[in-house]
Amino acid sequence: MDLKDCSDALVEILDALDIDRCVLVGNSWGGMLAGVFPAHYPQRTAAAIGINCTASLPTTVESIWATALSTFLSLHSKMPPLAAKAARAAFAGPTAEATNPEFTEFTKFVLRDDPKSVAWALRSILIGRKDEHRRLNTIRDVPVLIIAGEEDSQFPVHVVRKMADAIEGSTFRVLQHTAHLAARENLEGVNAEIDAFLATLPATV
Repeated sequence: MDLKDCSDALVEILDALDIDRCVLVGNSWGGMLAGVFPAHYPQRTAAAIGINCTASLPTTVESIWATALSTFLSLHSKMPPLAAKAARAAFAGPTAEATNPEFTEFTKFVLRDDPKSVAWALRSILIGRKDEHRRLNTIRDVPVLIIAGEEDSQFPVHVVRKMADAIEGSTFRVLQHTAHLAARENLEGVNAEIDAFLATLPATV
């Protein structure tokens, strides 16, 4: 499944709920969808907000890491303990490690997941993702906010900024002392940026 498939599925959900236009907000994979959805369905998008996301191809390191991890996970019927360590390394930045034990404990949520499902997700969105910058460059007249986490080791600030730069007229913000799961780690900061962005939009949006 790629981001076009995700966009098509979202339209089916909007249709089922009788929603004409939406303000789409997403983190990580959801942030990538929030970025490309206005390119595929501008008429269904009032505004879009992507957090900790990218439009770039996976790096060589990402491809090797994700391929090895997805292969390892696909061999298990129950999530192995090693997955919790991998999640903590991927999702918790220096600030969370030093000051937010509740968040670092939260990263163990992956132990409740189906390892084969996680392996499929890794193959789809990490190993198999496409360069979407040219598609993003087609977006017109849809307000878009892109938020990066200063400590995000998965999609560093310069990668997220490149995504924002590809969208004409987009707004780009960086959350200090925040890593990859910004909406979970720094809810107040994320909500403040979203509120400020939405306040600038016309009342008709």
